[in-house]
Amino acid sequence: MSVAVTGGSGVVGRAVVGHLVARGDEVWALARSPKGSATLSRLGARVVTGDLFDDDSLARLVKGRARIFHIAGVNELCSRDPGRMWRANAEGSTRVVQAAIRAGVGRFIHTSSAVTIGEAEGTVGTEKSLHRGFFLSEYERSKTVAERLVLDRADDIEIVSVNPSSVQGPGRSTGTGAIFLAIARGELPLLVDATFSLVDIDDCARGHLLAADRGESGQRYIISGPVLSMRDAVGVLNRMLGRHRAPSFLRPGVVMTMAPIVGAMSRVVGKQQMLCTESARVLLHGHRYDGSKSIRELGLRYTDLEDTMDRTLKWFESEGLLS
Repeated sequence: MSVAVTGGSGVVGRAVVGHLVARGDEVWALARSPKGSATLSRLGARVVTGDLFDDDSLARLVKGRARIFHIAGVNELCSRDPGRMWRANAEGSTRVVQAAIRAGVGRFIHTSSAVTIGEAEGTVGTEKSLHRGFFLSEYERSKTVAERLVLDRADDIEIVSVNPSSVQGPGRSTGTGAIFLAIARGELPLLVDATFSLVDIDDCARGHLLAADRGESGQRYIISGPVLSMRDAVGVLNRMLGRHRAPSFLRPGVVMTMAPIVGAMSRVVGKQQMLCTESARVLLHGHRYDGSKSIRELGLRYTDLEDTMDRTLKWFESEGLLS
C-alpha cells in the first residue's frame, strides 16, 4: 500500500514510518530539512521536500496515496512562541486534510493527543468524557481545535483520530522524557507528585497502524498504557538503577508560587523552561487515561512499564545522556 506521512522525522513519526516500512508499505514522507530527509531515507521512506504550508509539496505527498498519517505538530509547554504552535497544529492540520480530500486519499489518520479529552481533575479520561470546559495549556487548546477541525471533515474523507498519552521509550528525551532523564541523572532534588499516563513508543506506533486498518471513521482512540505517580516513577528508576535517591516533593501551593518566578528566570538566562505557570497547572491537574477502547476495538496490547523503562534507560546510556 502507498501511504503518506507528515512529521515522519519526529519521535512518533520515526516509529510509525519504521513499522510501515517493516510491513511492506511504500512510504512517502514530508521533510522540511536535509537532516529530516536523511533520517527518513535511512528508515526506508521516499522523501518529499516541503512543509505543511507549501501546497505544491503537499500535493506531491498525497497524490496517489491510499492513506495519510498526519503526525506533524508542535508539542510545547511554557512556549516562547505559542503562535508557531497554533499555526502548525491547527492551520497545518487543516491544510493537510484539505490536500488529502482534493487528492482523493482514502483514509486520514490524525495524530491528536489524549489531552484533547479534557477530563475533569481526579477523573479517568475516556473517549466519552465530557470536556471540563477550559484548557490547561495552549498546547491542549491548539490540539483540541485541530482535532475538531479535522473530524469535521469526516463526511469528505474517512478520518480516524489517534490520541496518545505521554509517549516514552528509546528516542524520547523531551517533555516528560526530559523529567525521567533528569531523575535518572539525579538532577531533580525537588519534584511535583503528579499523576500521568504513559504509552510505549512502539505501542503508540502499532496503535496508529491498527487505527488505520481497523478504526471506525469519525472515532477517537486513546492510546495509553500504565498510569503512575511521580513517586512511583522515582521508585521504578531507583530499583532499575540499583540505588536509593529520595527527592523532596513540593506542596501544590509552593509549586504555583514558584512557577512564575522560575519561568521568568529561565527566560532571562535563555534556558528551556521546565516549570512555568502553565506546566505547573498541567502537573497539578494530572492525567489518567483509559486506553481500553484501543484494546477492544483495535486489538492493541500494551507493553509492561518496566520493559519500557528498561529500554529507555539503555537508550539514554547508549546516547551518553546519563553521564
